[in-house]
Amino acid sequence: MSRPELLVLSGLHAPGVEAVIARIRALDPDVAVLHHDLRDIGSGRVHRRLRHADRDDQAVLELAHGCLSCTLREDLLPQLHLLSGPGGPRRIVLHLDSALEPEQVCWSLLHVLVDGAPITDRVDLRGVITCIDPGSWLEDATGDAAPAEHGLAELPDDERTVAQIAVGQAEFADVLVHTGTADAWCLARTDAVLERLAPAAARMLLSRVDARVLLADLPPSARRGHPDDVHGPLLRGQPPLGRDCGVQLSVFSARRPFHPERLHEAIDALLDGVVRTRGRIWLATRPDAVLWLESAGGGLRIGHAGEWLAAAGAGEWAAADPERRALASLGWHPRFGDRAQDVAVLSHDADPAGIEAALAAALLTDAELAAGEEAWRALPDPFGWWHTDPCDPPAGLAAGLPDTEHTDHEEH
Repeated sequence: MSRPELLVLSGLHAPGVEAVIARIRALDPDVAVLHHDLRDIGSGRVHRRLRHADRDDQAVLELAHGCLSCTLREDLLPQLHLLSGPGGPRRIVLHLDSALEPEQVCWSLLHVLVDGAPITDRVDLRGVITCIDPGSWLEDATGDAAPAEHGLAELPDDERTVAQIAVGQAEFADVLVHTGTADAWCLARTDAVLERLAPAAARMLLSRVDARVLLADLPPSARRGHPDDVHGPLLRGQPPLGRDCGVQLSVFSARRPFHPERLHEAIDALLDGVVRTRGRIWLATRPDAVLWLESAGGGLRIGHAGEWLAAAGAGEWAAADPERRALASLGWHPRFGDRAQDVAVLSHDADPAGIEAALAAALLTDAELAAGEEAWRALPDPFGWWHTDPCDPPAGLAAGLPDTEHTDHEEH
């Protein structure tokens, strides 16, 4: 028996998402649409809706802990398991709540076990569709508003901004659907950002949605719901590096550690006029640790992402992904091994040269570098193992985003 196809649908623009659902149902009457509305999750309730053919079943679920992980584990994944059984639909659309980023959900689809196996053993995960309203998306993606200010569900212990949600939804898409209108300049700037943020994603207008939205003919480079390895290449999908409408993607690389205090001061350069920052950093105070830095709009997170291969034993080297070993070998430094700064910055209203200068000034000086690791470890370090900006007090190891199980590096 062939597995039903699973399409994951996300987006902040709720009317646009519903319009895309209507188009998909028109293209394929044998599609089920499953949605968990999280607006009351803080009170321990989730509203589930399942549409299939003439059915429109709705229910209110009571969750003991009122958390996203419980929703996934106790209802969403079991519902997909039931839909994938005999007599089920040919296709399933998993319509995500507007407050969710598809990467965390896809990780759960790929790794969380239901009856001893991940749900992707029973369904064919075709990929992710994200709806974009070009009239408001860029403003959302570059601001610092909290989800509640945007009318989104308030997830427990959620410190994300709307920008982090908007960018995460677009960045992880296989298909981007424009579901609104904008003036020519706003549309051009939004397209320039998306071309660099999600270069491998197909783009289409709502008025021209056709069978491509069923994700049957994606190119080999499509991610199809599979998260990136934090140790892999930063520029996935060959994005353009030239400047367009003031939008530019640049990469900062260096082979010496950051001074933690000076990097903390330089963070402001990554939060003003920048859509997205992501990459691996190396702090002088913890020479063995890979830290992952990620920002969107006015929110930034830094957390632990494992160890450099230079600090690992033979067993860890052998267990590492072959691509990671190849990249490490190509750039191996006789003193520092694979330790390096590699940060990609997508700016829309900032001078890339100024950002590069701010980051370069945060590196150790020649005199500090010559002092050696023992001296580095004594430097003031405001980060802890988990850090957000605007700053919170340093904390212990991060518990992660609302879905704490979603990735092999710690989000913050």
